[in-house]
Amino acid sequence: MRSRLSRSSQREFWRLVRSGVLWRQAAAPVGMSLKTAQCWFGEAGGMPPLSLAEPSRELSLSDRELIFEGLNDGLSYAAIARQLGRPTSTVTRELDLHRKDRSRPRAEPKGRETPRPGFKRQRLNYSPSVAQFRADAAKARPKTAKLAANPTLRKEVVARLRLNHSPEQISARLVIDFPDDPEMRVSPETIYQSLYIQGRGALKRELTRHLRTGRVLRKPRRKPGQRRIKDMVSISERPPEVEDRAVPGHWGVI
Repeated sequence: MRSRLSRSSQREFWRLVRSGVLWRQAAAPVGMSLKTAQCWFGEAGGMPPLSLAEPSRELSLSDRELIFEGLNDGLSYAAIARQLGRPTSTVTRELDLHRKDRSRPRAEPKGRETPRPGFKRQRLNYSPSVAQFRADAAKARPKTAKLAANPTLRKEVVARLRLNHSPEQISARLVIDFPDDPEMRVSPETIYQSLYIQGRGALKRELTRHLRTGRVLRKPRRKPGQRRIKDMVSISERPPEVEDRAVPGHWGVI
């Protein structure tokens, strides 16, 4: 049954679970049996497998070719980003990551729509095909988990978990205790994933008993229908006097 479901159906199951729907209730909308749903949920530790993570808005090869053409035409990063329908930071990050020499040539100040008079652009040092190759290699799966690849860091995390330190405390203390060692850094979420997703191959699930909750399965915090902000008022419910923005407090409302 598991293999017959499309990836979109599998993602929908985990999307429902993460929104607060019980796995028993999330099975029916995607055509999954309760037995299969229970098996999936238990094996994954209550978290969606990394291979089923929601697809991000990644740049395609055609996007990268547009970036190259924009650079070649002397367009600013902001102008190139508008052509792509992306934030300017997306273009900046792409060039920082994938220039051939990993260095940004001298460029016009941020925010300029056109190069200043007399501006001479240096060699672009950017190749769409090379950037695409690097991006594909970076997202290749499976990847070795950080805690699995660093025995010293893993040993330190395990020791602190056994002292009932929370992942948040461990992450913060490692920065203090190892200020000059960037390899001794780990985020709380990485610790949680290593505990609950056994495919990560780093931490044994039995260590979950040292967490404050003591759960062997991870559960979403929000209940079905619960909003992120307490007593949140929808913008559709704003009062009519906001429209004319006559009151100073309403000026920021569009």
